[in-house]
Parts: sequence; C-alpha cells; structure tokens
Amino acid sequence: MRAWQVHETGDLATGPRLAGDVPRPVPGPGQTLLRVRACALNFPDALLVQGRYQERPPLPFTPGIELCGEVADPGGTGLRVGDRVVGGAALPHGALAEYALADARFLYPAPPELDDVKAAAYFVAYQTGWVGLHTRARLRPGETLLVHAAAGGVGSAAIQLGKAAGARVIGVTGGPEKARIARERGADEVVDRTACDDLGAALKEACGPGGADVVYDPVGGAAFAASTKAVAFEGRIVVVGFASGDIPRAAANHALVKNYSVVGLHWGLYRSRRPEVVHEAAAALAELAAKGAIDPYVSRVLPLDRAVEGLTALAGGETTGRVVIEP
Repeated sequence: MRAWQVHETGDLATGPRLAGDVPRPVPGPGQTLLRVRACALNFPDALLVQGRYQERPPLPFTPGIELCGEVADPGGTGLRVGDRVVGGAALPHGALAEYALADARFLYPAPPELDDVKAAAYFVAYQTGWVGLHTRARLRPGETLLVHAAAGGVGSAAIQLGKAAGARVIGVTGGPEKARIARERGADEVVDRTACDDLGAALKEACGPGGADVVYDPVGGAAFAASTKAVAFEGRIVVVGFASGDIPRAAANHALVKNYSVVGLHWGLYRSRRPEVVHEAAAALAELAAKGAIDPYVSRVLPLDRAVEGLTALAGGETTGRVVIEP
C-alpha cells in the first residue's frame, strides 16, 4: 500500500516520504484495520513530524491521527467488514496511508449526513469542542462564549457547538476573510484582531459589560492575555492549545481578584482516564449531526501525494477550516 512514513523527525518538507510498498498493518488486540476513505489533518500531525509533540511514536511511523474509514479487518472486535466509521488512528500506523489501524473502542458510525471528507473532519475537533465546552467549562444557555482562531478547524467547530448550546458566540480572527468565515459558521459577532490597537479592550467591548462567561483558546500567547481582560466574573478560560507558539503564564493573583478559572483541556487523556466522556460526546455529536446543527468546514481537499503540502500550510497558519487528504 501507499503510505507516508517518517524515518527521522524534524523538517516537514523533507521528513515524511511517500512509499508505495508499505505492508498493510496487522491489527493487534482490540484493533481494527481500516481502509482510509479520508484523513483530516490536525496540528498535532505537524508536531509529530517535527518531533515536538508530547507523544513520540516509534520510527518509522505514518502520521494522520483522524479519519473516516471502512472496516477492512475487524480483528475480532465485533465490527463488520464494510462498516463506515470515524475515529482516531492508532500510531505508528496513522491515516496518511491507504490503510490504517484504529482502537475499536473509539470508532463510531460515520454520520450518514456527512460525506467522507466532512466525516473525516468531524471527530477530533468536535470531540475536543464538546468536552471543552460541556465537560470542562459547563457552558450554559444564554452565556457568552468567546472563541479564538474562530475561522480554523477547532474554532469553527466551537462556534457551532456554542450556538447549539444556546450561547451567544463571539469569534476572534486574523483578517477580514477569516472574519467572514467565522460569521458564516454562526458567530454572532466577530473581532478582527489585526484591526485592533488593543485586543483586550476590543474583546471587552464585544463581550459587553458582563464579559465572556467562557473563553475557548487554542492560540495562547497574546490571545490568552487579552482574554483575561474580557473574562466574566466566575468565567472559565479553557486552554486548548498554543497555536501561536507562545505558552502564556497565568497570573494567579489576577484570577483571584477577578474570580475566574483557567481550565486545561487535553482531550486525548479522556480515552485512557475517562473513556465514558468520549462515548457521551460521540452520542451527543451524532444527535447534533442528525439535526444539521454541526457541519465541518473543509477548505481544502488534497490527494495523498500532496499531504505534506497540506501539513506545511497548516503548521504555517495559512489555512482556514480543515484540510482533508483523500488516498
């Protein structure tokens, strides 16, 4: 089969190599072999190739942590050949290949409302958003939700989930085109950070006198600092990631004085620590998909041989929505 393989971590442009003679992986205990229908790229894929992610699979490995696939070998898991599923790939046999392995416990029926490309972009971003907003932040109807990187894959998912939860949603983007996308995804109001002399003041004005009850921050750095100025009394800042490359330091005295919480979100840990949360989120998301309340925004679809092009654009902050690879 064809598969991208990383023999040495480091440079995105030269690290991965597309090979045409990679043996199909064999399912281990609890694993299923999937024929990859589509693989959505995630920021961790780029970090894995660069050797900068907290998990380091053995070399050589195939990146691609998220997919829509068709069961090719159930591996004794109870699934059936031909089942169309979504979920996460089991590294080192990731989804930037024609076949991938997956932990059968975290495979779910692909929503029939979504085609393969959108289904591939459905699992990680929406699971992260649902767990972040509901399990960690306890978002309530009528609250104000502030979403950074609102035109990206993670941010656009959070906008839709916030609206589905009955929140007022304010998106933060970088540039007028991204602002347009955030509005199209459902944001009630958008702040273009590139047009702000003082982002904190702009966020306070957009949120209104009550402030943001929940802040969803996959950016870090200046976005986090500005959020502390706009967060509400008893507000919750959900730390999702650090796409800016700048890990901020939270001032404990400021959290005390304003009475807000800084809440970490590492969604992947729920699969080992509290798998029932992942299953609950999957059921809730399937209902939302059936109602048409969520619709993954895919901006670019590329063939397998152009996967590195997509990874490089994603790592460089050049993308909106999701980039999906079709084998």
